[in-house]
Amino acid sequence: MAQPTTRGFVIPSEARPARRGRNLLAADAGTVFLVGAGPGDPELLTVKAARLIASADVVLHDSLVGPEILRLIPPTAEIIDVGKRAGKKLLAQDEINSLLVANARKHQIVVRLKGGDPAIFGRAAEEIAALREAGIAYEMVPGVTAALGAAAAAGFSLTDRRIASQVLFSTFSRRADGNAMDWSGVTPATTLVLYMPGPDYAEVSARLLENALPAELPCVIVSQISSPQQQVRWSTVGALASQAGLPAPSLLIVGRVASQQAAELAEQFWSRVSEKQDTPSISVI
Repeated sequence: MAQPTTRGFVIPSEARPARRGRNLLAADAGTVFLVGAGPGDPELLTVKAARLIASADVVLHDSLVGPEILRLIPPTAEIIDVGKRAGKKLLAQDEINSLLVANARKHQIVVRLKGGDPAIFGRAAEEIAALREAGIAYEMVPGVTAALGAAAAAGFSLTDRRIASQVLFSTFSRRADGNAMDWSGVTPATTLVLYMPGPDYAEVSARLLENALPAELPCVIVSQISSPQQQVRWSTVGALASQAGLPAPSLLIVGRVASQQAAELAEQFWSRVSEKQDTPSISVI
């Protein structure tokens, strides 16, 4: 039996969800693919993500998805921007959920395109719940999350076995309950990755110091990861307070893996590479 196609694109079996429990699904509805777009560089898309984007009938994308990736969407597809602008949402989450359901009832391939990985600090759980309730088939397609892109840009391992035994992903909360995170789990062997640290590094530094992280502990800020505007800035928990903010989106990695030795190695590496080709900018402070 021939595989189904969309605009000449063959959808491989692994790109289509199993239709178990078909009686629970909307009979004529399509599939919503929650696709990770990675940190920005289109070459960091997975092969599966690129295939689905190229075959989509509708794409609903976040603001973190860059123009280079959006250009991969076919001209026949409808593009819906559901991202944030200056911290303000264009649409409420319930409205996005409704759009996903409505479009899946009209189209076969609906791509919900999210920056990084859809399962890391996104609203994928709420969207999945809405799709399940509506009987819409869905599939998650992992992407390179920002933490991995940042470590690659800085040139070190998040889990260097000599100095790190665990990695903790978190966001930096400025709410009154921001200290609700269980800091007891942060040890000298922890690599702490803070998504969305914001432009006020003094507040971040103060929070880290309040929770017993040493002032001399290395850290690194990576801005606009994997884009031509990428910047990597090295610091310490104590010195972080005096650093000027880098453009969003950015990410902060704190821990011994972000040592000055790693900074020097990265600087030497990029200086050699830049002699041969254009590379993202690296600022070492």
